[in-house]
Amino acid sequence: MVFFSYYFASFAVVFFAVYWALPFRRVRRWIILAACASFYAYFSSPAGMVSVVVLAIGTYVAGRTRDRRACAAWIAVCIAALVFHKYAYFLSASIVGAVAPSLGNRASELAKSVLPSAPPLAISFFTFEFVHYLIEVSRGRRPIRSPQTFSLFAVFWPTLVAGPIKRYRQFVPALGRGVRNVAASDVFAGVIRVGVGIVKKFTADNLTAWIAYGEPRYDIDTVGMRWIFLGVLGARILLDFSGYSDMAIGFARMMGIRVPENFHWPYLATSIGDFWRRWHVSLSSWIRDYIYIPLGGSRAGAARRALNALVAMSLCGLWHGAAWNFLLWGIYHGCGLIAATALGGLVAPAPDLAKAWRLAIAAAGWSATILFVHVGWLLFFYPPARAWRMLELLFGVA
Repeated sequence: MVFFSYYFASFAVVFFAVYWALPFRRVRRWIILAACASFYAYFSSPAGMVSVVVLAIGTYVAGRTRDRRACAAWIAVCIAALVFHKYAYFLSASIVGAVAPSLGNRASELAKSVLPSAPPLAISFFTFEFVHYLIEVSRGRRPIRSPQTFSLFAVFWPTLVAGPIKRYRQFVPALGRGVRNVAASDVFAGVIRVGVGIVKKFTADNLTAWIAYGEPRYDIDTVGMRWIFLGVLGARILLDFSGYSDMAIGFARMMGIRVPENFHWPYLATSIGDFWRRWHVSLSSWIRDYIYIPLGGSRAGAARRALNALVAMSLCGLWHGAAWNFLLWGIYHGCGLIAATALGGLVAPAPDLAKAWRLAIAAAGWSATILFVHVGWLLFFYPPARAWRMLELLFGVA
């Protein structure tokens, strides 16, 4: 966690002291850019930096041309870079190896020899933001003309590692307002938000320790303790991820810059669709706008809608990591969205239904959603065989 390192503590103190002390718009932009470069250079590998810089330069140049073919070509390059850095070994070992083991072994060895030891830092976030930018420009939106402004959009340090995923048409005006004037209310709100994030992360770290203790005992624990384990697992991921988002949003707000919210009380959702409108909002809205809708969305009948949902959520799962459990988690949620859409059309409450019945339906929807989501976390965190065994034990069928 980069926000909990000695380097970052020193970095943040120096950065904000200089940023607040120099209330000049042009100077502040250079201060942010220098901080972004320093931040990424420290936490990323040299090989990763080269890849990201090349992708950023190409994205800027393609966007400036406003040519659809140039934008489409560079989108393909960005996606190919993401697949190469993050999925090459998984594809060679798990996909090719399953069909032709000897060829898979050779492909895996080749992947090991050419890949860096780890993917470039935040390569998934860079790719999604660059692809979004080029799609919007190819649709006729005005590109970012200033190389400095584009660089600030590309490598904005608060959101760099885990989002929220930015939209450039929201970020660029927010950046302009922030560097012109940082109100005391912005600083205060940002500090409070960072504090909330720190508390969440501290709590999540303690829950992580509890999970590490409880997971080896899971098979011999009582069913009740297994359900407690599942609840702790769900609380841990929410507090961990939303805590990081709180800190990122808070640090940006301390500069006077507002970035999108990423979580809207997702465990209050009353349906799977409602959950994805509340959970990791910047990712789920990106998946909706740039994968699900271009595939046809819900406009081409029930079968096509179901297929689109499965494709979109499968890619959402793989975005989180190159492993079978992430793919299965995405498919699981895709199936959940399909089932929830079909069921919602059958049991939608009538407008004149009594309030008590409406509340009962909402309570049933909330219970089913929370159960579905938390069961899914086992698929997210554990290899498929282990997750299945844990599910069997959870429901007492083993």
